[in-house]
This record gives sequence, structure tokens and C-alpha cells, in this order.
Amino acid sequence: MEKVKSSWTIASILTWTKQYFSEKGIDNPRLDAEVLLSHVLGKDRLYLYVNFDQPLSPTELDTFRAAVKQRAMRTPVAYIIGSKEFMGLDFAVSPAVLIPRPDTEILVEAAIERLAQIESPQVLDIGTGSGAIIISVLTSLPTAQGTAIDISKEALAVACENAKTNNVITRLSFKQGDLFSPVPGQRFDAVLSNPPYIPVEDIAGLEPEVRREPSLALDGGKDGLNFYRRIIKEGPAYLKQGGFIALEVGAGQADAVARIADERHFFKVVEIIKDYSGIDRVVMLTS
Repeated sequence: MEKVKSSWTIASILTWTKQYFSEKGIDNPRLDAEVLLSHVLGKDRLYLYVNFDQPLSPTELDTFRAAVKQRAMRTPVAYIIGSKEFMGLDFAVSPAVLIPRPDTEILVEAAIERLAQIESPQVLDIGTGSGAIIISVLTSLPTAQGTAIDISKEALAVACENAKTNNVITRLSFKQGDLFSPVPGQRFDAVLSNPPYIPVEDIAGLEPEVRREPSLALDGGKDGLNFYRRIIKEGPAYLKQGGFIALEVGAGQADAVARIADERHFFKVVEIIKDYSGIDRVVMLTS
């Protein structure tokens, strides 16, 4: 980024940054510029629009310039500002966790709808990452209790902080380990998971921003279905009678995951739910 002039205003720095990001091939260049500047100024985006002529201080310019440099190197905006909104809640994120996506809200909403019929439901979140799924569920269901599992100690630390921020820490326990291994003998009303589902050979072709996210949260094995096979195989031992499993899936994977469930002769596929783009995104299984 070129040397920033001390006379730059909110309007002029946003215009310049949009052009700079466009030249770097970044999607949504204006939005990214606004989000980064809002973060630097500690204001919301509306503030930018009603204060276009406000000059930035040298400190603000230096901080913004550092953020723009990171974004130009294709660091995701959420990692730069350290947070991401999900289900109307604020979640801290770091390179140790997958950045929550709007499509995952489909999984959360479907789980809440079913769990609302159960008194004091027990919910397990496998591969919790930032904790976005389980924390959102607990926030919506005040009588629910949750367990969050992740193989990454660093991810669990992020999830724990988010549980504190969103005031569900007393109803959520954290376990480090591989899939169901940290909860032997326990049974739950629901098992929720957005597992790694990218075929390993496809990872190199992902957007640079996605490749910045933890490979543990992306790599689903040769065909992207490794974790679905394991969850569906092991899941019956951890579900209460009448319980359900809700799984987020990648584009084009829903039918394959449904077949895996059918072949186990334990689960019934009760629903396949589309995301906001009309893509099959959540597979709902019951015993």
C-alpha cells in the first residue's frame, strides 16, 4: 500500500481502498474496506456514511494501513478484526478456528426447532471450533445443556471465551479429543456437527482466504466423507431414544451422506434442508 496522506478522510480512504482491493482480486472490496475501517475507528458502518468528511488521525491511518496490508495478502477479514457475527451473536475468531458461515445458521435453526420440544435437552457439538453452533443453540434454549468437543486445544480456548462472552459458560462443558472419544458412556438428545468435508485434493484449489483456515477443519479425506462415515457409525451409542443427528454437508454431498446413513440400517433420513442458495446443506437423521 502506498504511503498514506495525513489529509485522507473517511470517504477518500474508502474509495482508494476499494480500488486497491479490486486490483488485488478481492471479492466485496468496498464491504471489506468499510468493515476494516469501522473496526479501526471503533464505530459501526453507519458512522462512516454520516461522517464521510472526517479526517483520520495518523494513528488511525497507520492501523488501517496495517489491516489493509493483511487483507491484500488474503488474510480473511474476520481474522484481522478478530470476530465474526453469527446468529445475531458476536464470536471471537482466530486462525485456530473455522470462520462461522451464514449457511451454518441453517443447521442451528433446524436443531433449535427440534430441541425446543424437549425439556432440558442435552446437546453434543462435534468439532466445535469457535463454538458458534452450540453457543447459539444454548443462547436460544435457556434450559439446554451442552458439550463441545474439538481435537484442537487452541480451538477449545476460543470457544470457551465465546461461551463466557455470550453468557452460556455455566451450561457448556469442553472436551478435547477425536469425535466421540471424550464422552464415553454419555447419551445426548442431539448430536450436531459441521465436520471437515472438503476432499483433500480440492483444498489446494480453494480461495486463498479459505486456505488460511485450519486444515483440520477442512480436510474430509479422499472424498470428503470420512467424518460422516465415522459419526454415523459411532453415533447410535451416544444418542438417547428419539434423539437426532444434524450434519452440515458440502455442496453435492447430501445424497451421499444419506446413503451412508441408510446403509447403517439404524438412522432414518427425516429431512434434507437447503441453504440460502438452494443447495442441500443439512442432513437430519433420527433413530
